[in-house]
Amino acid sequence: MIFFPARSALSRLPRIPLAADSVSMLASAAQFRSTLLEQIALAKHRIYLCSLYLQQDEAGAEILQALYAAKAAQPRLDIRILVDWHRAQRGLIGAAKQGGNALWYQEQSRLHAASVPIYGVPVQTRELFGVLHLKGFVIDDTVLYSGASLNNVYLHKQEKYRHDRYLLIKNAALANSMVQFIAQHILASSAVHRLDTPDIPSTRGMRREIRSFRAALKAARYLLPQENRALPMSPQNDSETAGLSVTPLVGVGKNNPLNRCICQLLAASTQQITICTPYFNFPLAVTREINRALKRGVKIDIIVGDKTANDFYIPPEQGFKLIAALPYLYESKLRQFAKLHQEQLTSAQLQLHLWRDGENTFHLKGVWVDQDYLLLTGNNLNPRAFRLDLENALLIHDPEQQLALKKQQELASIYLHTKNVSHYSALEKLQDYPPEVKKLLSRLSRTRLDHLAYRVL
Repeated sequence: MIFFPARSALSRLPRIPLAADSVSMLASAAQFRSTLLEQIALAKHRIYLCSLYLQQDEAGAEILQALYAAKAAQPRLDIRILVDWHRAQRGLIGAAKQGGNALWYQEQSRLHAASVPIYGVPVQTRELFGVLHLKGFVIDDTVLYSGASLNNVYLHKQEKYRHDRYLLIKNAALANSMVQFIAQHILASSAVHRLDTPDIPSTRGMRREIRSFRAALKAARYLLPQENRALPMSPQNDSETAGLSVTPLVGVGKNNPLNRCICQLLAASTQQITICTPYFNFPLAVTREINRALKRGVKIDIIVGDKTANDFYIPPEQGFKLIAALPYLYESKLRQFAKLHQEQLTSAQLQLHLWRDGENTFHLKGVWVDQDYLLLTGNNLNPRAFRLDLENALLIHDPEQQLALKKQQELASIYLHTKNVSHYSALEKLQDYPPEVKKLLSRLSRTRLDHLAYRVL
């Protein structure tokens, strides 16, 4: 039997036992929204929502009003909302100048007698160099986990949706671990302030606190009950890891535990890897492990959004904005990768799947390895996620394949709107792009600024 050190490292991760019937995989953004609203209405003790943003639109208002109603009905309900500090205080990218969601939070606070605190979390002194990208909603002892933020498109409130992954786990130990992390490592920091109250401090005036906060986050970990910590296993015995379990992971900055776990997952593969990412821009460490897996004979499926399903895509007829070049930048990276691996594409050892469903967008992230590991995360598997943003994930180990049917159903729903790319030439090249995009990307390539863009966008 071949022994994989990476699989041994994975087996030593602390973990929480799960019951198979406590895990549900929701099929759609609309179902995610209805489930979230239902859980908020049923809450008895606590609601902790962690998201990149809570947007001032119809879906955002629906969620916020549900929270105020829950608090009014049960004044002792512990509600905490966490959003990114910078994102909450600016308008949408490409839109006219706006005051940001923080002004809306304050207006809603004045209109309601009940208190629903909304905290801004500054992971870095500037948004470009790091944001709050933690995911997970804890309602009593239930965890709703998704890469989605809270607005119309992520929650499919109107015509368009942004497809993501949606997991519901009923497990007190996992819920407690996630709440404890928020309370101990985020809310206790002097860099974190409420945005639903006036007199918000300036970012400039908090630079020292923010740097100290980021440094502390690098050492922060989810705490699990002592009895759930894994014991070292021997190379000859995998039975000690038997049983469905989940491990919450968190990381920020280079070489953090979450990054290492993602690479270990890929390195542990013996048969099959499936990867979802909305922005094709793997870090070097991930590319290296993919190449090694291909050499081992592992079959790899990569599911990525078509450039028109990218949330930054703007149809050429609607005019050009700088941000609209990003989907083309990612597609050019994908084309280079496909060309390099054409032999594996031809043999079908490597398969590339482009997701597209009308004018809807694609936001799925995650990794499936062999039949026993699946990773749910907000991590985009790109250099920014590996170096700048505060990210987390739930790693599920399923050695007895108790979730096999649910996993198959989730993947089937993802593949439903994909087409296979069997040759790199099926992807457009620079010469095919709109003139403004072609001009910009050519300029970036000449000055090598495209490498910088890949690292921060």
